[in-house]
Amino acid sequence: MRELLALGASVDVAAQVAGNAKRWWHNSAMLLNMVLPIAYFDALGVPRLS
Repeated sequence: MRELLALGASVDVAAQVAGNAKRWWHNSAMLLNMVLPIAYFDALGVPRLS
């Protein structure tokens, strides 16, 4: 949760993502896409899959 807050996520969004313990990536995909845009991963040098 701390990392999402540092990236600019609201407290509500960070709490929702942190609370999705089961299948959290699937359940939080839309919220994570709002917080972590493609530009963030481009800046890190992560290659795109598509």
